[in-house]
Amino acid sequence: MAQIAVIGLGRFGRAVARSLALEGQAVLAIDRDVHRLEQVREAVDSAVAVDTTDERRMATLELERMACVVVTIGSRATEASLLTTAILRDLQVPRIVARAFDERHARLLIAVGAHEVLNPEDDVGQRLALRLAHPGIVDQIPLGDRSIAEVEAPEAFAGRTLEALDLLERHGVVLLAVRRGDAILPHPEPSAGVESGDTLILLGDAAALHGVAALK
Repeated sequence: MAQIAVIGLGRFGRAVARSLALEGQAVLAIDRDVHRLEQVREAVDSAVAVDTTDERRMATLELERMACVVVTIGSRATEASLLTTAILRDLQVPRIVARAFDERHARLLIAVGAHEVLNPEDDVGQRLALRLAHPGIVDQIPLGDRSIAEVEAPEAFAGRTLEALDLLERHGVVLLAVRRGDAILPHPEPSAGVESGDTLILLGDAAALHGVAALK
């Protein structure tokens, strides 16, 4: 069980804290607003009201013992976000993940000590654009020059075996698993068949994945 602190309990921060707790992680929720703390107190291991720009007060929390500290301070307090991140770096927190709101903010967060920066608005926008441009792709995770994608199985695949489809040779993708309803079938045998409604979890470059998604 990892110990993770979440600083800033707006809507996004609360969602992160609750989700981590549901995944079995030990979560310390931190915000200067007591009302926000009350909204997550029952879901997390502990909740503390702290002004995270107060270096001496922050030092008492022993955040350097955490596996990770996530800074999700809202867009109306970018200065507090930067100062909090800098304090965490001075405290030698091993992993600092900070939420950015634009490219400049992201660069500044990295400069003051964030190990990783995320922009959930950009991520959501990119995923929406992907779904609109390629309706057959349910989700996609980039991995360098390749991606793992969940692709709705084309109807032309239904009733055929994986051996007959020969996805790598004909389409340039590797099948990692099949999702059938609520079940995941990892590394299916070549003799396994594809059913209508299946979702294929594929590895390949963008062009190959989009090519499979475009099949009827």
